[in-house]
Amino acid sequence: MKTLTLRSVWPGKPARLLVPAVVLAAVASVGACAGGTGDPAQPDDLPTGTTVTVVEPAESTSAGSATPVRESAATATVPDVVGMNHQQAQDAMQAAGFYGLREVDATGQGRALLWDRNWIVVSQSPEGGVDASVDSTVTLSSKKEGE
Repeated sequence: MKTLTLRSVWPGKPARLLVPAVVLAAVASVGACAGGTGDPAQPDDLPTGTTVTVVEPAESTSAGSATPVRESAATATVPDVVGMNHQQAQDAMQAAGFYGLREVDATGQGRALLWDRNWIVVSQSPEGGVDASVDSTVTLSSKKEGE
């Protein structure tokens, strides 16, 4: 969030606004389209003498930084779940750290896998045994039992 401190021409009467950065970007776009400066720090419709100050949060390099820094995505070995019922396959993937799961009807009929326990995984991507980022999407292609 950005904090805008408006200092008016009347001393002792500052106004503080908390505005998300997305709103500031939208204001900049609208201002540019309307013929304004497009800079949310320089609005066109403020009274003369009004100062707008945009205060950015200080960056911290300490271990206790309020902003988490992700250095790299963790990797794990993708379990081989071909032949398992779909629910067990999902459980195995999540136990290995993979939560981005996509399920596909392997027959091409586009059916939703509503009752996971009566579907069998016939293929997966990425294949079992390879190392992959835990942030990657794992696709499980399944058929109903007996198909």
